[in-house]
Amino acid sequence: MKAIKSTHGYEFGGPVGVFFLIIALPVVAFGSVLFCNSKSCSSLEVPSLPPLWGRKGAFFDVGHLIVAGWIVLQVIIYLLPVGKVVQGRPLADGKALDYRVNGNKTVVDWITITGFLALLLSLALFAACISFKVDVSSVYDSFIGIITATFCLSVVIAVIVYVMACVQKTGLSPGGNTGNIIYDFFMGHQLNPRWGKFDFKFFFEVRPGLIGWVMIDFCMAAEEYEKYGALSNAMILVCIFHFVYVADCLFYEPAILSTMDIIEEGFGFMLAFGDICWVPVMYSLQARYLVDYPVALSWLATTSIVILFVIGYVIFRGSNSQKDRFRACPLSEEFKDKETIMTASGKRLLVSGWWGLVRHPNYLGDIIMAFAWTFPCGFSHVLPYFYPVHLIILLVHRELRDERNNRRKYGKSWHEYCRRVPYRIIPKIF
Repeated sequence: MKAIKSTHGYEFGGPVGVFFLIIALPVVAFGSVLFCNSKSCSSLEVPSLPPLWGRKGAFFDVGHLIVAGWIVLQVIIYLLPVGKVVQGRPLADGKALDYRVNGNKTVVDWITITGFLALLLSLALFAACISFKVDVSSVYDSFIGIITATFCLSVVIAVIVYVMACVQKTGLSPGGNTGNIIYDFFMGHQLNPRWGKFDFKFFFEVRPGLIGWVMIDFCMAAEEYEKYGALSNAMILVCIFHFVYVADCLFYEPAILSTMDIIEEGFGFMLAFGDICWVPVMYSLQARYLVDYPVALSWLATTSIVILFVIGYVIFRGSNSQKDRFRACPLSEEFKDKETIMTASGKRLLVSGWWGLVRHPNYLGDIIMAFAWTFPCGFSHVLPYFYPVHLIILLVHRELRDERNNRRKYGKSWHEYCRRVPYRIIPKIF
């Protein structure tokens, strides 16, 4: 594989911007516990340090053992010779990599696939811990240690893949091949770093962080039950919604191979920290909040929230599935009468169905679901709403990057698509 030179300018404010993010993102992760814990939950007050923070070894405790054991378990499952091997989409250098993924055709596939197998085995492990009265609530008590461990691991992984890229000098990422060490370290110097058959990006993108997010939710539910003798309906909703979201991702695992993260983003600190630390720590914020501030929802509120989530999920799954089917076979009977735009490269752009309403209907569904699993936290504190606000900022920024890339890739065809589909994410608004 030949090296790919950078073809566009800096993202995220360049070296200065990414240096700030390397410092700020871990601070936010630790701050989520510092500003919202059993003592207080406010972003406007000077936080009182929980007893854990003043204790020797607070940052390096059993949380490190939990994270280490979890990563080892997921690596073992990942390396099992099950599932089917598929070829990813061609990368910037024209090479397509092989991946072992979910077959998702029969019930048997569900049991022998990699993603779902990891989820099922993780659920079985959690059930066994409950059955044998293992104190899973220690995840709540050791959360600072878990944040520390996942942060340290993400830094180590980012350093390893950066050094690998510098040594191998192949498969370099166009966006992380600028010559600036800090920027390339953050963006990812190599597109798909691999050690033998172990693909760093694909593994961390879907396994330990996503499944760990659900496991943390369940551990928080166990802590709430131990603390109050019952589970709140708010906690039940949050856990179910998060589980459905992660299970959906793993069931449609092959679709991940066509995402921007896999095809265009290098694997550096940004994705390593995001996958290993940010996702399980920050995305489980609602469940963690409900342990200290339980909410009892009325039946009307519960029903309304469930309906909202279903609407978001239908939009999210419907649009993603339509996109995947169109990419796989744009000339199929399903799209025979659908409106499309032909590009100079011979590729077609879909201008019908979900993709005729807005340019990114999947982003809209994602945002709706984010609010649906935050509303169970009520409105007493603003911090649980960090996730949907963060997601909006993330997706708007990603949409702007998509827009720039698509203009460069499709030229006049993309301008025509934008003319016919004027709204980006929210109809009539944005």
